[in-house]
Amino acid sequence: MTSTEVSTLAAKRYAVHPDYRVNVRSGPGTGYSVTRVLPYGATVPINCQRPGEWIAGPYGTTNLWDNIANGEYISDAYVYTGSSGYVAVRCS
Repeated sequence: MTSTEVSTLAAKRYAVHPDYRVNVRSGPGTGYSVTRVLPYGATVPINCQRPGEWIAGPYGTTNLWDNIANGEYISDAYVYTGSSGYVAVRCS
């Protein structure tokens, strides 16, 4: 098992807004390719967070992007974290 898989198993899971199927991207912005689409009612781990493109969503406007797996990001504007700031370490 890789260190990324271990951190994913240990990471707290957060709810994605239930009314959206969110695009998962290869980087922190809409200019990055879509790697998959999350289903309605998904929950995701947040392994780390990094700044990127500003996005307006159901949980506000933010430039934070959540790393949910190796090379996979979603905008924090679609994830209910209970905070408008960082809830995980910054991605290196």
